[in-house]
Amino acid sequence: MRTLRFLHALPIPARNALRKLGADIRDARLRRRLSTTLVAQRGFLNRKTLRKIEKGDAGVSIGGYASLLFVLGMTDRLGDLADARFDRVGLTLEEERLPKRVRVRKKERAGART
Repeated sequence: MRTLRFLHALPIPARNALRKLGADIRDARLRRRLSTTLVAQRGFLNRKTLRKIEKGDAGVSIGGYASLLFVLGMTDRLGDLADARFDRVGLTLEEERLPKRVRVRKKERAGART
């Protein structure tokens, strides 16, 4: 029951993203023709947890998702999920805080001449 309460608190876009991630993991497993038993064993998970991940269950830890991505050889982009290079909002806010002009102090100007 705890998971259901948490699931309702999760924003719809986040829920949809987890469902897509779960479906993508399932598709990757099927493309590799790997059984649920084998993938679960290699990921140190049980089959029930694997099924939850493939459904995009928000109650499963991110470690479970990461473990499966490792088993499938897909961890290369996991580290980039919150990378600052892809944070459009953060980069925009940072650009707005940049000074409009840069002034050189008189002392600095005098030191540069000598």
